[in-house]
Amino acid sequence: MPEKIALPTVVSSAGTLPKTIEEYFGGANTGETGISIARMRSPQGWEEPAQRPEFDEYTLVLSGLLVVEHDEGKLEIRAGEAVHARFGERVRYSTPDPGGAEYIAVCVPAFSPHAVNREEA
Repeated sequence: MPEKIALPTVVSSAGTLPKTIEEYFGGANTGETGISIARMRSPQGWEEPAQRPEFDEYTLVLSGLLVVEHDEGKLEIRAGEAVHARFGERVRYSTPDPGGAEYIAVCVPAFSPHAVNREEA
């Protein structure tokens, strides 16, 4: 039988400013370990430490600009665009533009604080 998810779990975020993470599927909300799906809302000026996660992350930007820095440079992902960061790639996310950004992140396997491998600031 299909399962309705009425409400997400709000998860704390890393980074320089508070970012809203609403997890619909994943360890915090449903106990899923194979996938996590969350809606993110990041303010202008938010940035987080670089990370080398043990999962693939697929991100679809709904509004604003998400900057993804990586070892070869950086990508600017705007509303209607998406990015795939692969397992083990070093990435760093930020939202520099006015209004910040809203996006959906899908992690396979599911996001976990232990698997994100953030660098110390």
